[in-house]
Amino acid sequence: MRQYNERVVLQALRMHGALPKAELARVTGLTAQTIGLITTRLEEDGLLLRHDPVRGRIGQPSIPLTLDPDGAYAIGIKIGRRSTDALLVDFNGKVRKRLSLSYAFPDAAELLPAVSQQLRTLRRSLGARSSRLVGVGVAAPFQMGGWHRMLGLSSQQSEQWNSIDLAAQVQAMIDVPVSFARDTSAACVAELLLGRGRDIKSFLYLFVDTFVGGGLVLHSQPHFGVRGNAGAVASLPVNLAQPGAVPEQLVRHASLWDLEQHYQQHGLDPSAAYDARSLEAPYRDHTSPWIRSAANALAHCIVSGTAVVDVDAVVMDGSLAPAALESLLAQTAQALDSYNWEGLWRPALHAGSIGSDARALGGALLPLHANFAPDRETFLKAA
Repeated sequence: MRQYNERVVLQALRMHGALPKAELARVTGLTAQTIGLITTRLEEDGLLLRHDPVRGRIGQPSIPLTLDPDGAYAIGIKIGRRSTDALLVDFNGKVRKRLSLSYAFPDAAELLPAVSQQLRTLRRSLGARSSRLVGVGVAAPFQMGGWHRMLGLSSQQSEQWNSIDLAAQVQAMIDVPVSFARDTSAACVAELLLGRGRDIKSFLYLFVDTFVGGGLVLHSQPHFGVRGNAGAVASLPVNLAQPGAVPEQLVRHASLWDLEQHYQQHGLDPSAAYDARSLEAPYRDHTSPWIRSAANALAHCIVSGTAVVDVDAVVMDGSLAPAALESLLAQTAQALDSYNWEGLWRPALHAGSIGSDARALGGALLPLHANFAPDRETFLKAA
């Protein structure tokens, strides 16, 4: 119970920022005496900082407390189909150091040693504070080799990646705990803890990347599903099945991979799908129709998702340029007007606030959340 209450206090400061003890007691529902004992212990553990007293009110000046950014660190690694990002994140969720590696598609024999080097580099950068590293979070697709025909990969290349246990591989590289989450589920965690999730209790999360993906938050808690695959919208069919014809999935209609193909067919650099060139000539001639098509497919996904899980909102983010994401969001909202909402409550549609860092940042937040956030199931688990 003591540890749970300590985590409640830490979570309150993470969500609300600096608070004096009296306000902490009000927010958490704990007594003033309990708050005093807990904050003293957390200060001694190097997890809290005291700000200067706030004067000018009747009575004793209040002393705001906040998380000590140097109290703990975590590393997040996003391993994707186009790039790998490794982030060193402090206790406040701020990125302290970033390492990146780009490629057409990852080769395991080359990428895994590179990840090991990234881990060593990030840990060394902590110097004397390296003992404050609490864990590593790996964010990657469940099946890196999935949809290999779309990517132009052989079955052998696909199977090589699908047979790799990334969490185990990374765990062998470092002596702190390693956790794993599907990449877009990790991105959803970042949005929950550091973005829109502060204001929205339940939302469907969509992330437009090389392949589109998603996540789900219910009652301010990430919902991963039985197999950790909740929100796997890439596999959502966009049509009804017909005799002898399997309907296409959302992945073919709302993924940047599709935009890459349009660029390549016209002799353009496919990597422009991920940056500001996508809205400049000559790329925009291909980007604009892709956005219209993807927006309609995403609107179909939102209606379908809302019919299954009644959420407050939908949050959409991605690896594309901010202006392109803004256009995609606006046209998705417009496309939603074309669907029949009878029997449903239409959710609000919001832009994500994290961007392309969301997956690696979410990965880093996994060990921080595991070590310092309250677990509502603590008192319900069987012995």
